[in-house]
Amino acid sequence: MLPRITSVSYLDGYRLKLRFTNKREGIIDFRQKIVGRGGVFKPLEEIDFFKKVVVDPISGTLIWPNEVDFCPDVLYQLVTSKATSVAQGTDQTLTPRQPEIASA
Repeated sequence: MLPRITSVSYLDGYRLKLRFTNKREGIIDFRQKIVGRGGVFKPLEEIDFFKKVVVDPISGTLIWPNEVDFCPDVLYQLVTSKATSVAQGTDQTLTPRQPEIASA
């Protein structure tokens, strides 16, 4: 298992600074993966909502109040490959996990 995220700091626009369990840090710009995609990403287009990102203590990844998150392994690989944009990843690896719906 790759390192997990321990902290996140909002910088500006759609850029976040991430820190991982192995002390590695990096900046990722999420603009191209959020703006214009609609669906679960629509609320994240509002900067005030985007800023509400936190680190989920169980999964060690980023999560927003509407339960959108990204794979922490992909985020770590982006940071360690000196990538500055999530857009350099692929849609397959950056598909958000959908919230589970309990059946009645």
